[in-house]
Amino acid sequence: MFTEYEIEAMIEYPEVKEATIALKKDFLKAEAPYLEISDEDFFSLIIMTPTIGIAMADGKISLFEEMGLNKKARKLSKGGYFMKKDPVVYAMKYLIKNYYNWDDKFLGVLKETIKTTCGLTKDDYAEGSLTGDIDYNEFRKAVMNSKYLLIRFIASFFLENDEDIINQNHKVGKEEFQRMIIVGEKLELDKIPVYQMFCKTFQ
Repeated sequence: MFTEYEIEAMIEYPEVKEATIALKKDFLKAEAPYLEISDEDFFSLIIMTPTIGIAMADGKISLFEEMGLNKKARKLSKGGYFMKKDPVVYAMKYLIKNYYNWDDKFLGVLKETIKTTCGLTKDDYAEGSLTGDIDYNEFRKAVMNSKYLLIRFIASFFLENDEDIINQNHKVGKEEFQRMIIVGEKLELDKIPVYQMFCKTFQ
């Protein structure tokens, strides 16, 4: 899971900041005209988008899932808001309400953020998808040899604990896994070999 300091560093990229501010303006105008939220905290909401989408895979968010989302949001919020209203948690309610009207726009900004901050080039993408089972040792080596920030994105989006990234027995519900595949495609992570291998560690 990212920290507020990593969020602050990522939004310093001019392309990321410009896209974040533009999306924030459109979102607040349409969904929450009186919401006050900083650019950094709105970018944190963008970072939360894949996790929110997976939580909504069955059409609703359970109390347990809501607690998990709120915990992540509070960690991402600039300055910490444990004893008062958290701006990312509050803004997240508006995104959840009309998630499917906004997910493509939010994920579009996130896709470009990943490319920009990770410095991805065409050499990082594969021609096709992996087929068949993977060799677990090869997967571990692929994780270790990958760009650090890319692995942080994957872990932050799709795992509860970052340290579980090289676990070979991730368990997930069928609907959640299908949503994860869709999110990966929209972010163009599905074209990156280490992500393809990561998906094959799920049961």
